[in-house]
Amino acid sequence: MSYRNWLNYLCSAEKNSVISGRSRKIHYKFPDGQQMAEEYSMDTGVLQKRAWRRSQQLLGESEWEVEVGEDYRQLGCAGDSEQMLDADNNFTVKISNTEPILSKRITKKNIEWRIRNLPYPITVYQVVADCTKRAIVVKTTNKKYYKVIKVEELDRCELLPSQANLSTHHQYNTLIITYRKPDLVCEMEAQVLLLLKDVETEMGKLLEGLLQK
Repeated sequence: MSYRNWLNYLCSAEKNSVISGRSRKIHYKFPDGQQMAEEYSMDTGVLQKRAWRRSQQLLGESEWEVEVGEDYRQLGCAGDSEQMLDADNNFTVKISNTEPILSKRITKKNIEWRIRNLPYPITVYQVVADCTKRAIVVKTTNKKYYKVIKVEELDRCELLPSQANLSTHHQYNTLIITYRKPDLVCEMEAQVLLLLKDVETEMGKLLEGLLQK
C-alpha cells in the first residue's frame, strides 16, 4: 500500500476522541511534536474538518493551519483571531471581504475546492492538473488570479494529479473545482476509519482548550 507511511504516522500518535452532536472529534499528538484535529460526520463517516498545529516554536505555539474545512482567518473572524471553536465547540464561519477565499471539502467520491469572490465568467479560468508541481494550478486569462493547490490525499497515496479527474463549475462568484477520488484514496480513507475504530471515544465536549491557544 502506497499510503502505508500515512497510516503508520497516524498509528504513532496519542489520540483522544469525543462525540459532539452528530460529529466525532479526534485530537492527535505525534512524536515529532505536531498536532492534528479532525471532525467526522457520524452519519456518513466523511471527514468534515482537519487542522494542523506544527511543532512548537521558540516563542509560543504555532497557529492552527486548516487543511479541510473553512479557515476562520480567511473568513474574517475579527476580534476572535486565536479561537477556532465557539462556546459550543463548533467551527465558526463569518462572511468575508472581497479577497478570493479558498476552502476545501471532502465528499464520499470527490475532493472539492471552492474559491469565493471570483466574479469572472467560467471561460476565463484555466484549471490544470500539474504533475510537475504535484498540484492543481488555477489561473485566469486576464491574469487577475493564480493559485497552486496541493492535494494532500494524492501525496499520501504517492499519486500524481490527473486532468481526467478534474471538473469545474462557476456560480455566485464562486469557482468550484471537483476532483474525483481515485480508488486508492477511497481505500486509504476506509483504512483510516478502521484505525479510528480502536480509539476510545468519550461522550461530551471536545477536550478543554484543544484549539483555543
